[in-house]
Amino acid sequence: MEFALTLPLLLAVGGWGVELAWLSITNLRISQLALNLADTASRVGVNGSSGVTQLRETDINDVFAGIRLAAGSTPLGASGRVTLSSLENVQQSYDNAPVQRIHWQRCFGQASGVGLDSSYGTTTPTAGSDGRQQNAGTNASDGMGDAGAKVSAPVNNGVMFVEINYRYQPLFGSLFVSPRILHYSASLLVRDNRDYTQIYNPNDSLVTPSTCDRYST
Repeated sequence: MEFALTLPLLLAVGGWGVELAWLSITNLRISQLALNLADTASRVGVNGSSGVTQLRETDINDVFAGIRLAAGSTPLGASGRVTLSSLENVQQSYDNAPVQRIHWQRCFGQASGVGLDSSYGTTTPTAGSDGRQQNAGTNASDGMGDAGAKVSAPVNNGVMFVEINYRYQPLFGSLFVSPRILHYSASLLVRDNRDYTQIYNPNDSLVTPSTCDRYST
């Protein structure tokens, strides 16, 4: 009799505990994926003969492929939206002085809508695809990030800024925790002598850029 009376309470407390634990684990995974992506994107590229690193579309696609694998069982591509932005404070050939701007953005993930697309600034799909002023990107003099915690790029350098928005689906429906969007960002300075003129794509017939007008897993 006592067991029958306490069983519903035990199930409720147990289920609530499992749900909160899973939510905490998912939060940790998403935050670590954002940091991992920022770290990797700050290092990739191919070294030229002059010691300057060129970032290519294939490098970005490889970084995205790695983060998909790192996500494991978390359906990051199906339920999330990942935005990689290059926040740069450099002087391009058409500038009179260094300008801080979102030079380019690349994305993956099928999720879209309010709270899922980038909330820190956007730019055109062609931005950064070549060295022309019409593809210079979007000015971001105040940097990127939440108010009071914005990130700015040092002069003559760039920052890889990552934003992940993930649609969390609870294990037990809305019984204990309501569905929500998990939001995390991370940023790291570019760690090499990068060429900020553009993203290069020497095999443009073979490599499809992961521009933010595309929604794919």
